[in-house]
Amino acid sequence: MQDPTPRPAPPDAAPGGPEPDAPGAASGPAPAPGPLAGFTVGITAARRAEELGALLERRGAAVLHAPAIRIVPLPDDTELLAATKDLIADAPDIVVATTAIGFRGWIEAADGWGLGEELTARLRGVELLARGPKVRGAIRAAGLTEAWSPASESMAEVLDRLLAEGVADRRLAVQLHGEPLPGFVEALREAGAEVVGVPVYRWLPPEDIGPVDRLLDAAVARSLDAVTFTSAPAAAGLLERARARGLLEPLLEALRQDVLAACVGPVTAMPLLEHGVPAARPERFRLGPLVQLLCRELPARAAVLPVAGRRLDIRGHAVLVDGELRAVPPAGMALLRALARRPGWVVSRAELLRALPGAGRDEHAVETAMARLRTALGAPKLIQTVVKRGYRLALDTASDTKYGENAAG
Repeated sequence: MQDPTPRPAPPDAAPGGPEPDAPGAASGPAPAPGPLAGFTVGITAARRAEELGALLERRGAAVLHAPAIRIVPLPDDTELLAATKDLIADAPDIVVATTAIGFRGWIEAADGWGLGEELTARLRGVELLARGPKVRGAIRAAGLTEAWSPASESMAEVLDRLLAEGVADRRLAVQLHGEPLPGFVEALREAGAEVVGVPVYRWLPPEDIGPVDRLLDAAVARSLDAVTFTSAPAAAGLLERARARGLLEPLLEALRQDVLAACVGPVTAMPLLEHGVPAARPERFRLGPLVQLLCRELPARAAVLPVAGRRLDIRGHAVLVDGELRAVPPAGMALLRALARRPGWVVSRAELLRALPGAGRDEHAVETAMARLRTALGAPKLIQTVVKRGYRLALDTASDTKYGENAAG
């Protein structure tokens, strides 16, 4: 199981080069923080989680891994074995392949069962439809040829073609891949087809639920800035676990207001949309565009303020002061957000005390947290003490003040 602790991206270093503090190390200005520096992103993926995490960390994000589901290994999947034997014994008229990795995994699993040659021989005699170019490539790599593939990669276009051709009294095999195909199978059956599902990839709850619970707690506490989803089962699994813990409504409130839900595509977003969560999606349904989406959306949500001649960029768990990344303790971030909600105005100690998590009633906790915040920022004059009243950000009123969406959290 992957470590659920948020991990900031490591600093850039040339492979085999000297350590930054070692004799002979090159001196010079520190590299500029990445676009996701200061933000924490949760990953719910069971597959390609390391790849997604590396892409995020490379851009400066801290990452919390918590796979919300686990995948049944194909060679151990008795349902897939039974479906494969059934299709070999009773050939379908049409086979619809929906994902490249799923199709390759199916062929490899069949090879492991000693059924590979029989399966590919059977598939040569049927009409093979591929959802998109990646699936088409997997089909050809298996020595097969697709009959047709839509340029749009849309299952809706595949369905339109099948219904236009007519499927009454025909036997269709549809490669399932753990995500819902809303209305697809039902429409084919209503048109008179016999539809056989090929369950490539089945999802189950994770064996260790601890990381998911920690991700849920972090999302509800707004310690996360975004949660990524690369499959509908992962989104449904996270919601179901929240329901089981009595946290569904707090989680939905966090995702609707403060924590960005970023989905790789519209099918993945469906469980969230059904609960009124405005899931953000890239135009191209790939990991790269998903990361680019986060690089645009999260900085736009930060509060950017001109304070005491400096540019203050208040992010999830850190602050950029004139472009320099400054890590800030959670208590300090809570105070800074409270001050940034009313930049330039005095915020009383009592109000700041209420903003501190678990601080009790001792206003001395505010003074302690404020001292640590000023030290972390490296510029004490950013926050002014107003005697007997409280504290305020030393806002430069002559400068333009910019707020992103949900500024200051």
